[in-house]
Amino acid sequence: MIPVGNGKLPRLLVIGARGFLGSFVAGRALGAYDVYRGDRTQADDDTDVVVDITDSASVNKAFAMVRPDAVILLAAISDIDRCQRDPDLAVAVNIHGAENVAAACAEARAKLLFTSTGAVFDGLQHGYSEDDAVSPVSIYGETKVLAEEAIQSLLPTAIIARVSLVLGRTSRLATNSLLHKMMCRWQVGETVYASDVESRNPIDGLTLSQWMIELLADERNRGIYHTGASDSMTRYEIAQEIAAQLQVPTELVQPELLLMKERAPRGIDHFLLTKKLSRVCATPPPSCQQVIHRSLHEVAQGSLRTGV
Repeated sequence: MIPVGNGKLPRLLVIGARGFLGSFVAGRALGAYDVYRGDRTQADDDTDVVVDITDSASVNKAFAMVRPDAVILLAAISDIDRCQRDPDLAVAVNIHGAENVAAACAEARAKLLFTSTGAVFDGLQHGYSEDDAVSPVSIYGETKVLAEEAIQSLLPTAIIARVSLVLGRTSRLATNSLLHKMMCRWQVGETVYASDVESRNPIDGLTLSQWMIELLADERNRGIYHTGASDSMTRYEIAQEIAAQLQVPTELVQPELLLMKERAPRGIDHFLLTKKLSRVCATPPPSCQQVIHRSLHEVAQGSLRTGV
């Protein structure tokens, strides 16, 4: 049974808490919330709850156990190439899963924060605001557009936080962390290849988590918010800077010359403008250099605390 808690703090359910970003969010929210971690895997302790977002009965059972005041939905198929290969799975998780959680939030009168992506845009312009029309070029981007629309229809008070690229270290290697994947290749002397034409404004996991908590703290916040660094870099430049800070030989970072046939299409420029976010959050957007430095020196608080 899920404990009642001390009754003094609002109850936050983080769905997808065992993932890369979830481990940051669950740790960052402690002190402001009684935090409950939702995931498809078996629960480990009294603040864990099993929830499969593709199953409405599982979602409703988790909500009945936790009785959340707020929910952060991170669970998704975020591997853009996997979505392209398996569109049915992408639809089941990214669209129908989001619908199930939004419906449960509406029934429970719980505030929802949903993470979306810069891949809702085609990447043909430099700098996107929340008012720009969506134009996805991949199945992943399409599922996120439809999820955003479904959530806003079911729950007009929901917050949607779009992200271009998240960087960070966790103590759990089985997560979808780009930084860990790079580090693992370099540790065995393998070269990392990265696009020198695709630009992103990345954000570190801890800063993004802080923004999420700040957005949830004010009931007036609703709708779409863009998150990310104050400037942008190509994926190749990001990899070069990470390697430089880790003192990895420069030859182990190379531009991506040949695209894999199974690689999903990607937008060239997903620079998300953060002016709207800056009006409501006290934490200022960092530069790309600051994001990279932070991502190398931060380890998710939640993963350290829980030992996962």
